Amino acid sequence: MNAPATPRTTWLLVDGENIDATLGSAILDRRPQPGERPRWDRLTDFAEDVWGQPVRGVFFLNASAFMPMPFIQALKAMDYIVLPLAGAADQKVVDIGIQRTMQELARRADDVMLVSHDGDFLHDMAGLIDGERRVGVVSFTEFRSQGFSRLDGVERFDLEYDAGVFDEPLPRIRAIPIDEFDPAAFLF
Repeated sequence: MNAPATPRTTWLLVDGENIDATLGSAILDRRPQPGERPRWDRLTDFAEDVWGQPVRGVFFLNASAFMPMPFIQALKAMDYIVLPLAGAADQKVVDIGIQRTMQELARRADDVMLVSHDGDFLHDMAGLIDGERRVGVVSFTEFRSQGFSRLDGVERFDLEYDAGVFDEPLPRIRAIPIDEFDPAAFLF
């Protein structure tokens, strides 16, 4: 009798810097308050539910200037692998770390879900698409690089509406698919 196959793993790669900057500068027009930030444990739950397999969250931080230890400890308590990266002022250390991680994952059979809006990852995302693995991107739809839409084989999810990682609705302006339009939500 054959042993059951080991389930694939989804590697959830979080560009925390990109998500935080987009939330603050493009949506809230200010630094997010603690209660307005994503609930990162819900994100791993979402990824596990949507693809039906174990998830390993990897959170990339720019620690060139300082180490946000309380935040790191909170992420570790949620079972994230936390990678505080440091480098020279002209290095995009988070981008470099995520790109190198995607290149390593391209040599493995696991699935990859990127949490970022950044078009700098398009080349490495394309390298993951092989017809076997699942590849996805989670972001605020209206701020996601349009290049992700041109990559066949990349599933796209909205951080707020699909993943449900916020406690309160965000003040976003977005195109509303007519099948989802509920006027009662706007008549208050």
